[in-house]
This record gives sequence, C-alpha cells and structure tokens, in this order.
Amino acid sequence: MEIIPDSHDLSRHTMKEFAALLEGDRLVVVMVPVGAVEPHGPHLGLGTDEVISLGAAIRAAVILEDEGMAPLIAPSVPYGVTESAAAFKGAVSVSPDALTRYLHDIISSLINDGVQHVCLVNNHLEPEQIAAVKNATNAFEPGRVSVACPVTKRWARTLSEEFKSGACHAGEYETSIVMEFAPGFVREDVRQKLPGVSVSLSERLGRGVTDFIEMGLTEAYSGDPSRANARHGRDQLEKLATMIATEVLEAIGPGRSPSTS
Repeated sequence: MEIIPDSHDLSRHTMKEFAALLEGDRLVVVMVPVGAVEPHGPHLGLGTDEVISLGAAIRAAVILEDEGMAPLIAPSVPYGVTESAAAFKGAVSVSPDALTRYLHDIISSLINDGVQHVCLVNNHLEPEQIAAVKNATNAFEPGRVSVACPVTKRWARTLSEEFKSGACHAGEYETSIVMEFAPGFVREDVRQKLPGVSVSLSERLGRGVTDFIEMGLTEAYSGDPSRANARHGRDQLEKLATMIATEVLEAIGPGRSPSTS
C-alpha cells in the first residue's frame, strides 16, 4: 500500500509541528478517510472501502497543496454501517447513530484545535452509511466541513461505466483501484477466474432490496473483477481526488475549485 507522505500525515506530526502549521499562513484542511469492514468478494480484502478513501485522499492532498493550502490526512475511520453484507463473514457493522456521533466528535475536536476545514472522504456507499456521514456535518458552520462521496450524480458521471451502472461492488471499478493503490489486498489467482455478475446495487436498493443475498450477490461482489487493471484504477483514483479537492474548495469559497472536466 502507498504510504502517506510525511508532510501530509497528521499522525506523524508532533503537537508542536501541528500547532506551527495551524499558526501559519496556509489554510489547514484535514481529510478523514471513512470506510467499512465489509466483504468484497473472494478476491478483495475486507478493508477495501477504507483503502479507496485513503488512496483518493493522498492524491487530493497534492491538488490542495498546489492551491496553496496545507492538506493533512487524519487516521482513517475503518468501521461503518455494513448491514447489506451481513450474511457473509467479515461484515463488522456499527449503528448509523454511533457513526454519526463518532465522526461529529472528530470534526469538532479538529475545528476546536484550529483546523479551518475538515472533509469526510467516504467510499462505502450503503445508503445508511451515506446518511450517517452527512448527518455528522449538520451542526457545523457553512464552509467548515464537507463530504466527498461519489454516489452523487455530479461525481458518478465522471467515473467508469461500471460504476454508473451500479454493478460495482468489488467489480472492475473497485478492484482496479485496489490493484493500483494496495495490490496486496487483491487475490490475483482468484480475481482472474471470477465471472461477471450483472447485478446493479443501485437498482436493487431503489426497489427496497438491501440484502446482498436477496440481490443475487452470492459471492458478495457485482461487476466484473476479471477486467480490472491498475491503469484503470489510477484513472479512477485521479477522478476521486478531483472530487475531494473540488468539494473542499467549493465549500471554503467560490472560485477555488479545479476543473471537473
């Protein structure tokens, strides 16, 4: 797995280094990668969603630094709302209220320290998770907090055809990103032999079907992981990084967002 550069890694800063950054001329932005411990087929690790959030945040930090900011990546929040995959081993779920309170307290502590902006980077797309992450930001002043999540139409349209189809849980889209950023999470001998599963999670969820087994995801994946490759993953990560940077810059003020084209 790629390592966060020291200058962008909040956990590597001493208290005095962090204080000096907060007292400096640059606006300090802290990104908090949010994921879930969730089954992702027989070929990807349980921490896939956290890995995707972290990989995108590392790349977004480069964009934000080029914009004159001081970007930091906080330790990830690995646990989330993981009910849809409950029939499979490895689905470790917390309640939506617990996740909301936890994220709220993280944001509050960072802002009380003097951080100017906090962005929650969420790539676990279960509807209750998305709502819980959004709810964690409700109590804060405009401009202080943002959420970067690719489920919105604005960002979904920039991503792969598989992602837009909704058949994208541990398929080509997610597997490619993990192959690029954290190849040790991928079981290549298994991935290459998996058949495609053309089940759209978004379509099933829209019909009120929330359980993977009922959806037809008998191996906890949809899409086509056999088509995955690192180059595709690199392209998708760059798009997610643009999403994060744009959400941050637009929340802070108009005219600060990079191109989304």
